Amino acid sequence: MRFERLDDWLSWQETLHPVAMDLTLERATLVADRLGLCRHAPRTVLVAGTNGKGSVATRTAALLQAMGLRTGLFTSPHLVRYNERIRINGGEAEDDALCRAFDAVDRARGEDSLTYFEFAALAAGWLFREAAVDVQVLEVGLGGRLDATNIWDADIAVITAVDLDHQKWLGDTRDAIGAEKAGILREARPLMLGDPDPPDSVQARARLLDVPVRRVGEDYDLQPAVGRADALRWCFEAEETLLELAPEVVASVDGAARVNLATAMAVVAGLGLEYRLDGAVVEAALRSQAPGRLQRVLSGGSEPEWLLDVAHNGHAVAELARWLRARPVSGPVVAAVAVMADKERAAMWAALDEVVDHWVPLSLDLPRALPAADIAAELAAAGVGRVEAPAASVAQGLARARELAGASGRVVVFGSFHTVAAAATEGPAFLAEAAATATRPVERVCTAEVSP
Repeated sequence: MRFERLDDWLSWQETLHPVAMDLTLERATLVADRLGLCRHAPRTVLVAGTNGKGSVATRTAALLQAMGLRTGLFTSPHLVRYNERIRINGGEAEDDALCRAFDAVDRARGEDSLTYFEFAALAAGWLFREAAVDVQVLEVGLGGRLDATNIWDADIAVITAVDLDHQKWLGDTRDAIGAEKAGILREARPLMLGDPDPPDSVQARARLLDVPVRRVGEDYDLQPAVGRADALRWCFEAEETLLELAPEVVASVDGAARVNLATAMAVVAGLGLEYRLDGAVVEAALRSQAPGRLQRVLSGGSEPEWLLDVAHNGHAVAELARWLRARPVSGPVVAAVAVMADKERAAMWAALDEVVDHWVPLSLDLPRALPAADIAAELAAAGVGRVEAPAASVAQGLARARELAGASGRVVVFGSFHTVAAAATEGPAFLAEAAATATRPVERVCTAEVSP
C-alpha cells in the first residue's frame, strides 16, 4: 500500500494529475475496466443537474434504505470530512476502507494518472461492490457527459433543475448546459426529469435515444392533500397515494425541497420494487438530508437560528430567498457570505434584497474566492441593506453575525460549499455537529420484502 493514512492519500492525489479539472471518460473507464467495476455493478441511479442533485441523491438513498435495500451513496464535495462523500447505508466510509479502495485503484491505474475526483468515484464504486450494495446512487460532479460517474450505465438517470453555472466548462446557455447533463442518458432507459421547465436539449437527447421521460408536474408529483394539513398526495403515472405525515414534516418540504423529494420518490417508484411508498418510508427518509442544503440548525438558549446553504448561483439563491420569506423570524436576518470570484453575483444580491437586514462579508483562503472587501463594495453599491466591515477571519465574521442576529434572529451562511465548510469548521461547535450528522443511517420501516 502506497500510504497508510487517509490524509496522505488525499494530499498525494491532489498532486498526481497535472490539472485539477480535466473532463474525459478515458482514464476512469480504463481503470474501471481493469477493476471490473462496470461489469459487476449493482443497480445504478445517476443524478445530474445544476441545483438539487445532492438533495435528490441523498433522498433517493434514504428512501431505499427505509425500504430495506442496501444502498451506496456517492456525493461531492464534502463539507467537514472526506468520508462524507462515500456512504453505505448512511454510514460514512471508514479511513481504513478508503485507504484499501485507493490502493486498489492505484494498483489498477498503473502509469496512468487520475484526477482527485476520478479517484473518489472509482473508490466509491470499488467499496460499493465490496459491500454488495443492492443500489448505488451516484451524484454527478460536474456536467454529466464527461464526468467520471458516467462510466456507469444508469438504470435510471435523473436530471434536476438546470441553470447557468460552471459556464467555463459547460457552456453559456441553459440549452448547452442541458446537453452536457443529458450525456448521462442511455438508450431506452428511463429519465426522471426534476426540472419543471427543462432545456430543449435534454428532451431532444431523450427522443434520440428513445428514453422514457417522466417529468415532474406531469408524470409524477407531490402536493398537499386538499383539506389535510397532515398529508401529501403522491402521484406517479396517474396512480395516487395519500401519505399520512406529521404536520411539521409536510411544512418542511415546500418549493424546491418538495420537487426534489418528489423526484427521489419517482426514482424509487421507477425501480419497480415490490414495496409501495408510504408515509412511514417518507418520514424515515426525511430524517436524513444532504448537509448544507437549506439546513436549519437550532441550538436553543440565547442562540439565533442558523441556516446553512451552499447556494452559489442565481437560481439557488432565489430558492433561498423564497424559503426565508416563507419562514420569517421576529429578529434580524443576517447573511454571512463568501463567494467565488467567477460567479454571477448581481442576481444573488438582488434576490435577497428584501429578506436580509445585515450583511457580513467573509474572506476565504482560496485563490478563487472573492475578497471580503470586494463583496462589501458590491453589496454597498447594490444598496441591499446594512453592510458590515469585512471580517478579519471567518470565525470573527460569524461571531459578529451571531451578535447582530441575537436570540430572536437568524444567521444565514451561504455562497459556496467552501463557505458552509468554513462555518462548520471555524464557527460554533454545534454547526460542525449539525453538518456531520445531517446524512445519517435510516432505519428500515417497511415489513415487506423488496427485490433489488
